[in-house]
Amino acid sequence: MAKETRSFAVIGLGAFGSAVASELARFGNQVMGVDLDERRVAQMANTLDSCVILDTTDDVALREAGVDQYDVALVAIGRDIQASILTTMNMKMLGLETIWVKASNKTHHRILSKLGADRVILPEQEMGRHVAQMLNNPVVQDYVGLGNGYSVVNIVIPERLKGKPLKALGIGGKFDLRLLGLMRGTEYHACEGLDLMLQESDKLIVLGKRPELRRFGDAL
Repeated sequence: MAKETRSFAVIGLGAFGSAVASELARFGNQVMGVDLDERRVAQMANTLDSCVILDTTDDVALREAGVDQYDVALVAIGRDIQASILTTMNMKMLGLETIWVKASNKTHHRILSKLGADRVILPEQEMGRHVAQMLNNPVVQDYVGLGNGYSVVNIVIPERLKGKPLKALGIGGKFDLRLLGLMRGTEYHACEGLDLMLQESDKLIVLGKRPELRRFGDAL
């Protein structure tokens, strides 16, 4: 039986690392926060299960702090690329099951990938693409890239489609997309049939390839 929660060690408690750590803790996971900055550690002390002031380039100190006992490490060190690389190497040597790392640029990204990080994140670029999607088409409220060209988007129904049946949207016909469901306020509708009548501000959850999703959004 799979564990309901996992344990996370978040290395680097800047804006990105502290936001991720706080959310992981809010979801009920065991989270350790690690940073060299005493002020940052103090700010997170009441939010996380444990917080330590630690030089993560020191593998002995990491082991003594028990970081090797955690399931997942997120290395979220900001501008110090050398510390990020050394810390990632230490995470690998400690044998953590999963290692995600924040990169500062594309060269840093390539190095971290070569070191065997399970996922390397460029937050600014990923958020930039996210914002561009929403700016490009105002009906797109949110989206998640799934890889291989596929995304799931959250699309708000415009006022002019109020009272129309779902089938009028052409999903699965005119548009090669899959409707995963519909949110009406806080209620989820599975949309097993296409006869449901749309209401203004309904939010569609749609799966498809980006060009087709873009074509659909433009048609709305």
